[in-house]
Amino acid sequence: MKRNYSDPALLDALTEIASRAGEAIMRVRRAGAAIRSKADASPVTEADEAAEAIILEGLARTLPDVAVVSEEAAQLGLPSALPDIFILVDPLDGTREFIDGRDEFTVNIAILRSGRPIAGVVGAPALDAIWRGAEGAGAERLVLQPGRAPDAASERVALRTHPHRGGPWRAMVSRSHLDPKTEEWLTRFAAVERMDCGSSVKFCRIAEGKADVYPRLGRTSEWDIAAGDAVLSAAGGVVLSLDGTPLRYGQVGRDLKVPSFVAWCDPKDAAAYSAA
Repeated sequence: MKRNYSDPALLDALTEIASRAGEAIMRVRRAGAAIRSKADASPVTEADEAAEAIILEGLARTLPDVAVVSEEAAQLGLPSALPDIFILVDPLDGTREFIDGRDEFTVNIAILRSGRPIAGVVGAPALDAIWRGAEGAGAERLVLQPGRAPDAASERVALRTHPHRGGPWRAMVSRSHLDPKTEEWLTRFAAVERMDCGSSVKFCRIAEGKADVYPRLGRTSEWDIAAGDAVLSAAGGVVLSLDGTPLRYGQVGRDLKVPSFVAWCDPKDAAAYSAA
């Protein structure tokens, strides 16, 4: 039987998995996380590993027949190919923010089909927030304490993006990875209000209507952005390559790396400014 990946029950299951992973991250944060460096010199903590274990166990129960690529497990090697439907996981996106004591770190879970995200959950446990969305089902933000099931949310807000409404463009920029190419790209706007932020929270702020655009002209990993793309796309926004086409995921030939992208609040704004 064909599975409905926009099924609210499935999105609830993914939300609960992300919530439980967020609870584990917060537990490690309170106790003090040991930090070490991976082979690529990026930091990793026991919080990353605790969250990943919870997510992989939860996905094995919820979607046992769907392939999963998770950031920490991927350090042991990437698959030579991926099926049409697979899952991308970043158990702790924004490890540097986590280490520095900031609250902008997330748990990212995304389901991909034919190279595009069709459902995703972004949990920010330090903010008591979970953003989620699915193709054809819209997006929403939950106020939810880490470890709680989605039916315990104290607030639910439907998300819908809108075109830029005039005045300075509110641009989300990476606190840890802002580069000269991105700065130059932003000069296409007459006035820009830069909003520093870490992790996939940037996509979610656009989905909430609190920002207009997020350019990232440096390389990043697919698991860093797939869930944010799913949420923003479900809310009506778009995430595009620099040539104006939607990002394609599952690119094992480039080690699941994305060379650059721009997340937009509105497709019409993207069409008007992409070629500038």
